[in-house]
Amino acid sequence: MEPPRTAVIHLLYLDDAGSASNPKEEYLVLGGLSVYESQSHWITRELDKLAESIEPGDPHGVEFHASEIFSRRVPPWKGLKPDEARGTIKSVLKVLADARDTARAFACVVHKASFPGRDPMEVAFEDLCSRFDRYLRRLRASGDDQRGLVILDKSAYETTLQQMSVAFRTLGTRWGVIRRLADTPFFVDSRASRVIQLADQVAYAVFRRYQAGDAQYFDLVASKFDEEDGVVHGLAHKELGNPGCMCPACLSRRISESRRP
Repeated sequence: MEPPRTAVIHLLYLDDAGSASNPKEEYLVLGGLSVYESQSHWITRELDKLAESIEPGDPHGVEFHASEIFSRRVPPWKGLKPDEARGTIKSVLKVLADARDTARAFACVVHKASFPGRDPMEVAFEDLCSRFDRYLRRLRASGDDQRGLVILDKSAYETTLQQMSVAFRTLGTRWGVIRRLADTPFFVDSRASRVIQLADQVAYAVFRRYQAGDAQYFDLVASKFDEEDGVVHGLAHKELGNPGCMCPACLSRRISESRRP
């Protein structure tokens, strides 16, 4: 378990899993984790230890990219047995599972066919900015007045998402104006950020849960998704025509709505 934190600012690290243009994939996921700035150091240290156990001679050359670990096609994952690859992914996710309660998971699952004519990445980004803002406003009400910052892996979406974030703070999202973010998103190279690598693993775990029905990774971090009063706010499943979905996001909302007078 990590040592007590010193709060500075809340950082939401995000990465995506799935492809907007791949017709063989039904879903795109944008997901990751929110941590205090000081907490990112602990996560980096834990993942550095894991990397050193894999490549003692070059631990900083090890990037924990979930799809590469799972496929076992490139070093240092090439030659691993399937169980060994699965075990590595689970070891990375365990770092989040073992983190203090101030580390929260966030993810948005977009069923691409439910949003014809819209980029699923933009749909997911708007949703998560709103959820993160809501989370920060809830913390402010309890006495934690820190603001937040979104950090993403570098991608072709950099300009688009920065422009969207500016509009969120002025014109608002469909759920209201974003007020608790300190700046536009920052984009970093995943090779230089262990926490972005952990975000990649979270997004992949969620993607496998919805795309392939494989929950072995998702279940390790399911309890870390932001939750309040029994509703899993940190996880969104955006799919039309599936009213009976039993995933934690959908089920918790249905139960909450059924209890309202």
